[in-house]
Amino acid sequence: MPVLSESVRAKSLLRANLEKPSPLRKRMPNIKVFSGTSHPDLAQRIVDRLGIELGKVVTKKFSNLETCVEIGESVRGEDVYIVQSGSGEVNDNLMELLIMINACKIASASRVTAVIPCFPYARQDKKDKNVQSRAPISAKLVANMLSVAGADHIITMDLHASQIQGFFDIPVDNLYAEPAVLKWIKENISEWRNSIIVSPDAGGAKRVTSIADRLNVEFALIHKERKKANEVASMVLVGDVKDRVAILVDDMADTCGTICHAAEKLMEAGATKVYAILTHGIFSGPAISRINNACFEAVVVTNTIPQEQHMKDCPKVRCIDVSMMFAEAVRRTHNGESVSYLFSNVPY
Repeated sequence: MPVLSESVRAKSLLRANLEKPSPLRKRMPNIKVFSGTSHPDLAQRIVDRLGIELGKVVTKKFSNLETCVEIGESVRGEDVYIVQSGSGEVNDNLMELLIMINACKIASASRVTAVIPCFPYARQDKKDKNVQSRAPISAKLVANMLSVAGADHIITMDLHASQIQGFFDIPVDNLYAEPAVLKWIKENISEWRNSIIVSPDAGGAKRVTSIADRLNVEFALIHKERKKANEVASMVLVGDVKDRVAILVDDMADTCGTICHAAEKLMEAGATKVYAILTHGIFSGPAISRINNACFEAVVVTNTIPQEQHMKDCPKVRCIDVSMMFAEAVRRTHNGESVSYLFSNVPY
């Protein structure tokens, strides 16, 4: 009888575990998944993948706008997962997450894991170049607050800066959207073999080289200088994109000034088409208007942040569902299995 390789066995087991409508509740006792108000659709998708029900929770605001959370079922001795993304009303959603964590912890949950698809304040991860700067390192403050609230474990995706993991004294699993991105490129860009992967800044060079290597294509980067936050002064393209499909890859886009400017630069340099693939599509302020007026074939984002309204307002916006990756991370964490498989594979 032939012996299956470890990777083949793992993939076969993964498909068997996540095939719906398998009653995984029987095989996953003592687990509760709750949703905050920032992204209930993603939380519902995660529990649907796991074959369990969302936990009952009521969140509301008092007349003075203080947040109130009521956990509607027992969590004593349970392995609790709270899904809350750092999007929308970021400060309100962060406070709601902290209260939910603390409520579960003081209700005797055995472990509380915060599932934060888009980590809030991730861009404030260091002081700026001014040595006399009195700017805070807010990402570290958020890490401290999550720990003090009672979080035992963090699951997130594509942190803006990898050093944020070191801000915590508790385990942090930083999932990567890269496997899902590679899958989307191969299935939706017919000319991907004649493409070039482009980073809109030097900080993303490691990310684009990894994707380019796995696709066996070349990469380029754009050096940019900022006047101030969300405003780029100048851009210089390093690499040859002439007669190629340019695929801009970044971890997030906020007002989209950078990627729209980069797209213009790539078309001027001779690119035949320009795509943008982003993990976190924040799209604040004039972002959607800029994308509508830009030369993109498509702007692809994951659903770490709700995208329904953005897709209605802009036909160029496409969405990759990453709920399966979070569901599998939850399942593996609950069962004490390694999560590293998800760093190089899409569990579809």
